[in-house]
Amino acid sequence: MTVADLARDLRNARVFDLEHPRWFGDPVHPPHRPGTLFTLHRRHEPGLEEARSSAAGMIFTAEHAGTHIDAFCHQALNMMLYGGVRVTPEVQTPTGFTKLGIDTVPPIIARGVMIDLAAHRGSRVPERSLISASDLEAVQKAQKTEIRTGDVVLVRTGTDTFWNDPERYLNGAGISGDASEWLADKKVLAVGSDNVAWDLPGYVDGRLKVSLPGHVVLLVQRGVYIVENLNLIELSAARAYEFIFVCLPLKIRGGTASPVRPVALVQG
Repeated sequence: MTVADLARDLRNARVFDLEHPRWFGDPVHPPHRPGTLFTLHRRHEPGLEEARSSAAGMIFTAEHAGTHIDAFCHQALNMMLYGGVRVTPEVQTPTGFTKLGIDTVPPIIARGVMIDLAAHRGSRVPERSLISASDLEAVQKAQKTEIRTGDVVLVRTGTDTFWNDPERYLNGAGISGDASEWLADKKVLAVGSDNVAWDLPGYVDGRLKVSLPGHVVLLVQRGVYIVENLNLIELSAARAYEFIFVCLPLKIRGGTASPVRPVALVQG
């Protein structure tokens, strides 16, 4: 394939924007509040020295606010990060991590698969529900989609429809530890969801004895990235269960996550 062929295919692809709008007051997992703040520090004003004027703003945001991707340094188990990296003052510094920071996450361009639980049910997965591996497998088979090594798997619960209602959004369903292990066993590159934390906040896994078990399984034990707060509404409406997934993390040196604007490219 030539560059011209690739450019033609990209022009003909339908692009789905998977990021939610960011605004002060948007839903954010409580440990990361206040989330997103934006203010203008320069404004258009009359009476300046010339006809031209300019405006500019400043962004203040938690790494884990809005649509974002987690770095491997985000979670530890018994003070160990992914790959057996111990959390020490040399690794975890006041200005960020010297290993496994978000700046080490490469641009992600991969085959994507969506498991649309909400469409399969005909409604949003009930609030505070725990989604099991069997739930994911059943919908995957019903959609006739195949998960392959190196894929990015996105799980839609229907929680994305409540992005403008933070209270309802934060009470969305979450993915269980066994479901995370099921996906990791398929050797996926990354996973993502339309909820606030991938896992079900407040739920403690009985086997691992930790909260957010999926974070432990995926980020610490298996080396799988997690993307959270995805907007999968239009992708679901189009029944686009397979696509090219593109996600470009910011190179925040030593950061534990990065805001992202992921997209899905669907042929024709």
